[in-house]
Amino acid sequence: MSENLQLQTERLFLRRLTLDDAELMLAVWNDPAFIRYVGDRGIRTIDTARAALEEGALKLFSDYGYGPFRVALIADDTPVGVCGLFRREGLDEPDIGFSILPRHWRKGYAYEAASAVVTHAKMDIQLKRLIAVVSTENAASVALIEKLGLQFERMHRLPGDDDDVAIYGIQLDESSRF
Repeated sequence: MSENLQLQTERLFLRRLTLDDAELMLAVWNDPAFIRYVGDRGIRTIDTARAALEEGALKLFSDYGYGPFRVALIADDTPVGVCGLFRREGLDEPDIGFSILPRHWRKGYAYEAASAVVTHAKMDIQLKRLIAVVSTENAASVALIEKLGLQFERMHRLPGDDDDVAIYGIQLDESSRF
């Protein structure tokens, strides 16, 4: 997969995360909503954010050919969050994930970015199926996942977690709208 992979929507520009995005990821990982619904990664410094990027996002691209994108406004390149494809321990399929920084909530950015990522998964990577992993308490994310067309399939406990999460899925074939 190209190092220069980029996606664009009407208002957003998505590009592969790099080590230069450590500050953005530090903000994402320390957002109270991220900590509540996804988990506290314990990442509190730029150096630990860079290390986490190397071990996580950047490794996903080299291992699987997909990963998360930096999401920014086309107008002024302001980063608003991240969205992309992940591969979680204990699951055999790629999942879509997203996190928009609180000051950019309720503007439709998460749906806009996630729609572009689902289209990318189907058209460019040619995935046949995609899942989403979500806390049932995260009503906004559940609503977005359902708006994308994913349907609830089951509850699942990820390795090392204390609580079950909901698994949603979608077939990315001719019948899907993406």
